[in-house]
Amino acid sequence: MTVSKDSSGRYHISILVEEKIELKDVIKNEIGLDLGLSHAVITSEGEKINNQRFFKNDEKKLAKAQKILSRKQKGSNNHKKARLKVAKIHARISDKRMDYAHKLTTKIVNENQVIAVESLQIKNLIRNRKLSKAISDVGWHQIIRMLEYKSAWYGRSFVQIDKFYPSSKRCSACGYLSAKMPLSIRSWECPECRVNHDRDINAAKNILKAGKAILAGAEILRVHEKTTVGYTGC
Repeated sequence: MTVSKDSSGRYHISILVEEKIELKDVIKNEIGLDLGLSHAVITSEGEKINNQRFFKNDEKKLAKAQKILSRKQKGSNNHKKARLKVAKIHARISDKRMDYAHKLTTKIVNENQVIAVESLQIKNLIRNRKLSKAISDVGWHQIIRMLEYKSAWYGRSFVQIDKFYPSSKRCSACGYLSAKMPLSIRSWECPECRVNHDRDINAAKNILKAGKAILAGAEILRVHEKTTVGYTGC
C-alpha cells in the first residue's frame, strides 16, 4: 500500500492487487473514430460527441486565481493558500477530463468488437500555438491510450491507421480520391458517385475500412496526397 499527497493537498492510497479480467463476449459491431476539436469524437455511425472543453470552462477562474497568486509574497502563508487554490482548480479540470474519457472509452469498448482510430502525432500538433491549448484540452492522447489498453483487457481489436492515410479526401462509398480537401470544406459531393458526405463522418467510415484491412492482414495503408485523383483503392 502506498500513500501519497498531490499538489492540491489531496491524499491518495494505492493498493496493488491481482485481478483476473474477464474477456467480453464477441459482438458484431465495428466502429471507426475520427478525432476533432469542435467534436471530440466522430464515429463511422454518424454520431458526433461534443468536446466538453473542461479547461476553457474554468479558464477565467484559473486566470483569476493565478493573478492573485502572483501578487502574494513567496514563502508567506497567503502565498501557500493561493498556490493551493490554483492547484485545486488544475486538479478539478484534470479529474473531469479523466472521468469523461473513462466513461466515453468504456462505452465504446463495451459496444464494439473492432475499434479503428487515426494515428495522430499529438506532440507535433501541439507545437501550433493557435491550436495547442484546444488540442491539450480535448484529451486525444488520453482517449486513444484508454481505448488501446481497455481493448486489450476485454478482447477487442484495436487498430490505428497510418497518419498519412487520406481519410478525409476519399469517398467512403466508391473510393474516389480528391486532390485537395482544405479544412474549410465541411461537406462535399463525390464527383464520381454523387454521394454527399459530411467530412468527419466520411473520414470515420474510411478509418474503419482501413483498420479492418490492416487487421485482415493488409500492409499498413499509406497513400500520399500525390496519388492520382480518382484512385479507387480500398
